[in-house]
Amino acid sequence: MSKIGRKPIPFETAKIEIKDNVVKVSGRVNFVHELPAGISAAVHGNFLSLTVQEKTREISVLWGLHRALLANKVKGAETGFEQKIIIVGLGYKAQLAGKKMTLTLGYTHKIDYELPTEVTVDIDKTGQNLLFKSADKFLLGRVCDTMRSFRPPEPYKGTGIMKAGEVIIRKAGKTKSTAS
Repeated sequence: MSKIGRKPIPFETAKIEIKDNVVKVSGRVNFVHELPAGISAAVHGNFLSLTVQEKTREISVLWGLHRALLANKVKGAETGFEQKIIIVGLGYKAQLAGKKMTLTLGYTHKIDYELPTEVTVDIDKTGQNLLFKSADKFLLGRVCDTMRSFRPPEPYKGTGIMKAGEVIIRKAGKTKSTAS
């Protein structure tokens, strides 16, 4: 039995419609999620719960997966997700013009990145603290990973692009040998 799958999904403002194995979640944005055969959904008050007809290992694994995916869609439709990115380095910064970000990261050229329409970003006046917001958790994570890939944090100086709360293990640089 799946520990995650049996937990009900609480919701407040989202509107949920179930037809056969298709769950429609409406709120700030709309999501459609199709459940696999063997898993059914039901709404009880302010909770959405998933149940299985027969308990096999494959269905149990899918039960937990689809419960987590539906919980992300419900939270995205109600409040949305946000992730903070920090750019560390002398002269490193980001600028936004419409949906196009221009990154200055110490390369000989500037990097242009086109944001998806579902993702918004707030940049502070220094250009080094970025707050990405989206209703789709998967898309938000993909955009933040793409941003990080432009200049991953390096362990010697600690410069680069990193997610807030990410721990970078620092390394000691070269040491002078005491040979006589």
